[in-house]
Amino acid sequence: MLTNAADKKPAPEKAPVEKLGFEDRVELTRGLMAEYGTVKVLLPRSKKALEFNSDGTYDKKEWSEIAKESGPAARTGDLVQVTKITLEHDRIVFEINGGFKGGRKWYQGVQVGGGMGGASTHPISTDTDSNAPGGTSLALLFHKPLEPIKAAEVKKILAPVLDFEKHTVTEVYSESLPPEVQKAIKEKRVLEGMNHEQVVMAMGRPVHHSREPKDGMELEDWVYGTAPGKITFVTFNGDKVIKVKEAYAGLGTQVQDPPAKRP
Repeated sequence: MLTNAADKKPAPEKAPVEKLGFEDRVELTRGLMAEYGTVKVLLPRSKKALEFNSDGTYDKKEWSEIAKESGPAARTGDLVQVTKITLEHDRIVFEINGGFKGGRKWYQGVQVGGGMGGASTHPISTDTDSNAPGGTSLALLFHKPLEPIKAAEVKKILAPVLDFEKHTVTEVYSESLPPEVQKAIKEKRVLEGMNHEQVVMAMGRPVHHSREPKDGMELEDWVYGTAPGKITFVTFNGDKVIKVKEAYAGLGTQVQDPPAKRP
């Protein structure tokens, strides 16, 4: 039986593929840039970005060969930082720990603010361990033009090689501190020897602060608390706490030394 061409139903049109828009790019960049992740497999140093497929697979043999040739950028359990994000046609490229030329721990280049003015900075660590993780790059391949995707989804895709769930920047810094300092920060106490950043982590910003030279030292006082109640005086010499004093003030009374603790 013959049919007219006019009787044929047109094939349904395919829905246009949604492209990665400007807002999507901003969200991805903000959500992934400077993030920290714990390495779950050995990451080799590589001039060419290591290829990792969006289905969670990668060429383990190739990665192993690259590691033998160029050495490891990071080993299982190491903490690394995403230092650059590039959104390309069909992939997202991550620079890890400064890329192939990077060769120090992420925190050796990180500095934290040191004081109320915010003008001075202080390195988190001066460690020069030669076994520190190096840098590399990783290309997440989608094998098709990038479509809208959230940073959280990208982190899940990368879960076989990088765990982004364990650390925030503050947690990472806190975990690099001595146990007694970590304990004091959790208990919101200040210890002699702490620096400005650690005091802020423990107590927050002071109610009042002042600075004066004395006996050749640049002393700075931070005051926490208001009357009536406990008032804490923290004295810095440079970036180090040299004295902590707690006192109690009531309505209409002067600040007095705290009562002696019973043995």
